[in-house]
Amino acid sequence: MYPHERSLVKRLEGKPFTILGVNSDPKDRLRQVLKRENITWRSWWDGGDTSGPISTKWNVQGWPTIYVVDHKGVIRYRDVREKQMDDAVEVLLNEISTESTK
Repeated sequence: MYPHERSLVKRLEGKPFTILGVNSDPKDRLRQVLKRENITWRSWWDGGDTSGPISTKWNVQGWPTIYVVDHKGVIRYRDVREKQMDDAVEVLLNEISTESTK
């Protein structure tokens, strides 16, 4: 999962795209994962278990849960991975491009 996300960040550099992470691992494990996996995007710690405030508010039942949110803040896709995630992001980037040319 992390290699794919890293490739998206690199490929879409300079475009209106970002990855935000939320993690419920114990803090010491989270620090190790961030370093080992070279996670360069912003990632929040959610209290050390799946009942943290962010997970609760976003109705996360398990990890990983992926939301793809459009430029208006609307959740458009949930739990897409790899090619499906790429396709979802491309659809949303194309929508932004189309809107800006109107």
